Amino acid sequence: MTEPARFDRGHTDDLMTFLAASPTPYHAVATAAERLEKAGFKQVAETDAWDGTSGGKYVLRGGAIVAWYVPEGAAPHTPFRIVGAHTDSPNLRVKPLPDTGAHGWRQVAVEIYGGPLLNSWLDRDLGIAGRLTLRDGSTRLVNVDRPLLRVPQLAIHLDRSVTADGLKLDKQRHMQPVWGLGRDVRDGDLIAFLEETAGIPAGEVIGWDLMTHSVEPPAYLGRDRELLAGPRMDNLLSVHAGTAALMAVASSSSQPASIPVLAAFDHEENGSQSDTGADGPLLGTVLERSVYARGGSYEDRARAFAGTVCLSSDTGHAVHPNYAERHDPTHHPRVNGGPILKVNVNNRYATDGSGRAEFTAACEAADVPFQSFVSNNSMPCGTTIGPITAARHGIKTVDIGVAILSMHSVRELCGADDPFLLANALTAFLER
Repeated sequence: MTEPARFDRGHTDDLMTFLAASPTPYHAVATAAERLEKAGFKQVAETDAWDGTSGGKYVLRGGAIVAWYVPEGAAPHTPFRIVGAHTDSPNLRVKPLPDTGAHGWRQVAVEIYGGPLLNSWLDRDLGIAGRLTLRDGSTRLVNVDRPLLRVPQLAIHLDRSVTADGLKLDKQRHMQPVWGLGRDVRDGDLIAFLEETAGIPAGEVIGWDLMTHSVEPPAYLGRDRELLAGPRMDNLLSVHAGTAALMAVASSSSQPASIPVLAAFDHEENGSQSDTGADGPLLGTVLERSVYARGGSYEDRARAFAGTVCLSSDTGHAVHPNYAERHDPTHHPRVNGGPILKVNVNNRYATDGSGRAEFTAACEAADVPFQSFVSNNSMPCGTTIGPITAARHGIKTVDIGVAILSMHSVRELCGADDPFLLANALTAFLER
């Protein structure tokens, strides 16, 4: 396998900016939309009639975004080339009645979202961010990006069994963060604080989707700074790369033969079954409306979908130096070795032989090395939006991604070269 020929530090710097600006799915899609707007894309409302004009367009719904670029002269049956990703990450999310506490401590009641490595959230300085819904139905983003909460770990002196038996955490009893002192817990304190922070009149917030995040910024790591440590790389690394790839194709002097699409969904970490998840109708509806807006028929829709290919891009597992036996003995993806092609014959990943050919062609066109990933037969395999997308929409789907360590930790680790290599491969795929 050849070594990567180049390293664009600017792309990785920009990824770090993107991660820091995107503590929640709502912020992630807002950040992506802002970048697309600067590249000439226009937001279209789902409640409006759509036209068939060329150019870049996008739809925002909650924590999901679907963006696409229609080349000049695209026929109604023109197929799509899709980069799929997800915007959510495992974390601690605020409950409907958030104000709680005991023994002189004021706490925030949280619920566990997805499958986080709980120990990684202990003794971290946490901020709080998300979406506030006002009485008039409008929404506002809020982000308190400073040390506000903390889940304090029990001192070893009070639990000597940790040394022999390891740390055991109860999700309900042990994961409620503290955020101050006070014997009297007052309902409404947290939301009142967030209203004041966001400049919203008191009493106007009647709904919220809030979550915690580590306020430690992304950083290069290692003697030669060849590694990147940061939050939410599963899977904002792919959202960032997909956004960059779509913008690159849209700004190219040569028009793509297909319609390039970025589809970044919410709720992948808990099954994708929502109106903003991959198992919902959002992607199919957007693609169909694009066909019909260009004067197409159901026959054109069927032809377009039959020629469509989706790369489902999500992080995967790099070989762990301390747990190499947990990996397949002949498949050891390494960081900075290029993106990985994920395979599972039981369709936990959607890749087949023809999908491998699609990804190989894209990587060869971009001069990007890639690696193959398959799970150890003795280990259960995770899954992605890939099989869901393939089954729901009947389109060829290939699972790929970047190999990382510490997946689902509050702070994950990847190679600093790989985000750039992934973006190059995605750009070549969308251009084909």
